[in-house]
Amino acid sequence: MRVAMYYNNRDVRLEKMPTPRIGSGEILVRVQASGVCGSDVMEWYRVPKAPIVLGHEIAGEVTAVGDGVKYFKVGDRVFATHHVPCNTCYHCLRGNHSACETLRSTHFDPGGFAEYIRVPAINVDRGVFKLPDEVSFEDGSFIEPLGCAIRGQRLARFQTGSSVLIIGSGITGLLHIQLACAQGAGRVIATDINEYRLKAALRLGADAVIHANEDVPKRLCEVNDGRLADLVIVCTGSPHAIEQSFNLVERGGSILFFAPTDPGIKIPMPFNEIWWAGITMTSSYAASPSDLAIAIELIRSRRVNVKDMITHRLPLAETGRGFQLVAEAKDSIKVIIEPQK
Repeated sequence: MRVAMYYNNRDVRLEKMPTPRIGSGEILVRVQASGVCGSDVMEWYRVPKAPIVLGHEIAGEVTAVGDGVKYFKVGDRVFATHHVPCNTCYHCLRGNHSACETLRSTHFDPGGFAEYIRVPAINVDRGVFKLPDEVSFEDGSFIEPLGCAIRGQRLARFQTGSSVLIIGSGITGLLHIQLACAQGAGRVIATDINEYRLKAALRLGADAVIHANEDVPKRLCEVNDGRLADLVIVCTGSPHAIEQSFNLVERGGSILFFAPTDPGIKIPMPFNEIWWAGITMTSSYAASPSDLAIAIELIRSRRVNVKDMITHRLPLAETGRGFQLVAEAKDSIKVIIEPQK
């Protein structure tokens, strides 16, 4: 089969490798759509593991099932998640599934930028979902990132009627905008340094946008009845954006850190000001199976419009171009790789 082998963001090669053989409890999925995630282009994280087939936002069709597989059959349209929890460890039993060591070590074989993937038995057991008829393969590739956003807003104690500020209007920021709107947010405001993405934020539900080069606290108060935001969601690893978030949250509000920085970065924090203001801060990584189930329903019901977020559809041979588009973060939102083309 053909795969897109990652060496670095500027070197993604179309190569061939054997189609995986499945064992007991496993399934083989013919990948129809695979989204390029922002984490795929974090070279400090990916290059040490190269050469590697990346891709974890996938949807496709079951083409083979192993012994003991009862719920799935050949021809089923499915979404599969690469990370699944054990459901029995200390962290899982406390409801913190993304801290589970099993979740952090499970994955597909070889990765979503390939014509076929082998889904291990543990993933089949708790990380594969049938796609509703209303959800296309393209739609299905958004389930994983939307599930991550759902978990983040839950941990950040999102409340109906809250004002929400999204810092960074890339793909995750735009998903957070739509999710906040779907859950009944009051005002939703977005910032970015890119005019293209600010226009996308308005199109996808933001009530107002602020260019990051403006006086953001002042402009935020102007569009939010004189107040800062009840919930600030930081969707960029920029140290400046992280520091800025401390000055953009209303007293008693929350900050959600949704993206990592480069390794070794230290962020100075105005501790006394945060303490006096009663600010809650949290971070979020990955999603649990229950978050993914919610994501499927939000996409099925069109409460979150993922179709209009797709700006590029590329065949497998052009995966390298897809990585460049995402790494440059200019005139693209969601890049979908179609491995069968």
